[in-house]
Formats: sequence, C-alpha cells, structure tokens
Amino acid sequence: MSIASLPKRVVCLTEETTETLYALGADELIVGISGFTVRPKIARKTKPKISTYLDANIDKIVDLKPDMVFAWSDLQAGICAELIRAGIEVVCFNHRSIEGILSMILRLGTIVGKHKEAVKYINQLEENIRKTAGRAQKRKHKPRVYFEEWYDPLITGICWVSEIIELCGGIDVFAENRAFPDAKRRILSDNSEVIRRLPDILLASWCGKQFKPNKVKVREGWLEIPAVHNNQMHEIHSSIILQPGPAALTDGISAIMQIFDNWDSRPIL
Repeated sequence: MSIASLPKRVVCLTEETTETLYALGADELIVGISGFTVRPKIARKTKPKISTYLDANIDKIVDLKPDMVFAWSDLQAGICAELIRAGIEVVCFNHRSIEGILSMILRLGTIVGKHKEAVKYINQLEENIRKTAGRAQKRKHKPRVYFEEWYDPLITGICWVSEIIELCGGIDVFAENRAFPDAKRRILSDNSEVIRRLPDILLASWCGKQFKPNKVKVREGWLEIPAVHNNQMHEIHSSIILQPGPAALTDGISAIMQIFDNWDSRPIL
C-alpha cells in the first residue's frame, strides 16, 4: 500500500495551468482560478476567482484548503512566499519558451496523475508545430516582424512569441531580445530603432489593453515603416499569445499564420 497521494484540490494563479488541466481531464481538481482566466470559458463560469495576476486573496485561498497551488514566474514570487508561509505547497513554473510550455504540460500532468494524457496532448501540440513549420517553409517571402508587447515604454516580444514568429515563417526584427526573460530588459531605449529595422508587419498585444493603430501612426517617423505605411498592423489578443501555455501553441500559432499567409499572398504593386 502506497502512502503517497496525488493532489485532490488545486488552485491555479494563472490561466495556462487551468487550461491545461481542463485539456487533460483534471478540471475537477481545480478549486480556485485567476480572475484573468478566459480559457476555457466554462472555468470562468464555474470556478471561484481568488487572484489577479500580481495579487491574490491569501485568506480565501487558505479557506479553500488546496493541496497545491500552481503559479508562474518571478512576478508571482511574493504571492508564492505568502502561501508557503501559510503552510500551502506551491509549484511555480518559470518557463519562457515553446519547449518550456511543453515541459510544463508534462510536469503538471505528472503531478496530478495524468501523465499519459499529458504525453498524448503534447504529441498533438507537437504535430501542430511540425505542420506549421512545414507550411512556413513553403512561404514565398519571409516578413520582417515587430512584436509590441507594450507601448509606453515599447516592449518587444518574450521568447515563445519570438519563436512562434519564426516557426510561422517570419523574421523577428528584435529576436536578440528573447534572451531576456523579464520585460524590463526588453524595453527599447530608442523608439526609432523600430524605424531602422523596417518591419513589414507589426503585431501588437498590449497585455490585455486594446491595440490602437492610430496611436502608432502618430509616432514620429513611424509612417516610414512598411508595416505602418501599408497598414500591416494586427492585434493578437493577449489570451492567445501572452499566455505561456496551450493557447499560444494552438490559437496563437493559427492567428499569426493567417496574418503571414495574407501578407504573403497580397498583390505586389
């Protein structure tokens, strides 16, 4: 007889672990979620909301008596510390890449007793990645792409976003910045550097705030940028590209591929 037991009650402080647990058929374990959760829709309707992104109701979480809490990154380190001091076990993932997302799914599935389901799910996601890469290799032209995560100050894309741009057949004009896990070091000190790099496409996901192309057009000198001059500016909702989980590898990839396909098939004047 084993004395080991799997968690029966878990709290998810970010959306990607919630979406993953639903995909693995382990949603019955979830007793609390982030208020920012939108995927899957049923979670938002049925699960108690106990946190934002940077703040959490510690007393409410304690009252839920979770066996384990799942968090993400150093940005939630303060919440994690409070929960640990309250006697709650915390697993804080800290991935920033496509490989890291897949690894998170495997480890999460193993923790909750869904290892086989996690492997099957990862295989599905990897098949989508392979098919995307195959399609991207046939692209006639590779667009130069600038991804804007925030507008004041300008922040370029995190690692998995940069990798997805390349996976879909684009060239991330600030690919060197993906080495930095924190947003602070991805801030552009000189906005005119975007002008010099001449992106064909601008992708924007302003951390949940609506993207406004007109704000971009009035930036000094930015009408010289092909993406701005040709109105190749596209918003991708943060829930499908800035979530370090399945959404980025499904709907996120699909959205970027569609934008690149449309650009690639445009009439050349």
